[in-house]
Amino acid sequence: MITIKTQNEIDKMRKAGLIVRDVLNIMGDNIKVGITTKELDKIAYEHIISCGAYPSFFGYRGYPASICVSIDDEVVHGIPSPKRILEEGQIVSIDVGAYINGYHADAARTFEVGQVSAQNKKLIKVTEQSFFEGLKVLKDGVRLGDLSSAIQNYVEKAGFSVVRALVGHGIGKQIHEDPSVPNFGTAGKGVRLAQNMTIAIEPMVNMGGHEVEFCPDGWTVKTKDGLPSAHYENTVVITSDGAEILTL
Repeated sequence: MITIKTQNEIDKMRKAGLIVRDVLNIMGDNIKVGITTKELDKIAYEHIISCGAYPSFFGYRGYPASICVSIDDEVVHGIPSPKRILEEGQIVSIDVGAYINGYHADAARTFEVGQVSAQNKKLIKVTEQSFFEGLKVLKDGVRLGDLSSAIQNYVEKAGFSVVRALVGHGIGKQIHEDPSVPNFGTAGKGVRLAQNMTIAIEPMVNMGGHEVEFCPDGWTVKTKDGLPSAHYENTVVITSDGAEILTL
């Protein structure tokens, strides 16, 4: 069931969103050659707790960390480890959620480690912009497919592909709520979106084909062809004439 939030609920989500925004900014400041993904996780955890919030992902379905750290061909859900050290030229996707006053917010960014290739820079830029291309069509009354197709069309025109096995989601009292929010689809199709719905829009874009594989750790998802992937996500609330980003 899709829930319409009250203004009070949106205010609570806005607070969670600002914590998530700040964590991602802190991640950007700390991502460098030589740091471990576990160190990044510790930094994120400590900031979220210091804000009086709790990491949405920690313990979710048994997930063992506060953030997901996915490197190069890892699409999403990479588990932080003291053995994984960031190296020059990698791209790193950080996904994080925060829970406070009974409500969640969720966002992701892909960062560069040192100097990265021109193609990887393009992949990151296209992934981010595809989110904003989707945002352009959002407002009270549009169909979910209008959002999904706007993202897909932009990505594919740039020569990349959108992951189909994973999608965005509604968000609020639960980290994952209805509706599912695909990054592919047909304009004019799907559920009708309404004012004060809150959703997490998260394009996952592959340099090669859209196919992915699920790793034995039960979490990490990689591209099937081994080519890089990027991730960009924000929690938004739909308004009468557009959408407000709660995590930016």
